[in-house]
Amino acid sequence: MLQSQFDPAARQALAVEAVAAKTRKDLSWQQIADAAGLSVAFVTAAVLGQHPLPAPAARAVAALLGLDDDATLLLETVPTRGSIPGGIPTDPTIYRFHEMLQVYGTTLKALVHEQFGDGIISAINFKLDVRKVADPDGGERAVITLDGKYLPTRPF
Repeated sequence: MLQSQFDPAARQALAVEAVAAKTRKDLSWQQIADAAGLSVAFVTAAVLGQHPLPAPAARAVAALLGLDDDATLLLETVPTRGSIPGGIPTDPTIYRFHEMLQVYGTTLKALVHEQFGDGIISAINFKLDVRKVADPDGGERAVITLDGKYLPTRPF
């Protein structure tokens, strides 16, 4: 039976333990995702406490990271989502995403509503991809794809 969490503290502690194991073992998120058999974005989010992993994936991740049976079970639970406590984020990378939404949030909203109508883009029926590409002007660029199902607002 799928279980749900009420308090995010246990899952946050597990994330700290899992990242420490990842570091000790010098693993990449891609290697962990490969063991789980799921996408790197989903597995990373799950290990960081934002998604439950299916039982076979939880067992594979726990085995790779050397986590115990309690951790395996916890990886399978539905977490209390939300990894950024209230207020403006202070981590520079996370802050830049916050800044992007401050600048382009209303633009995204306007374009989504114009093209799809009144509704939202799901963060549950969702895919995320991050790629590094060469910048023609030198250096590198990050290409981030947010691919969510459109869910129309339904009058009732």
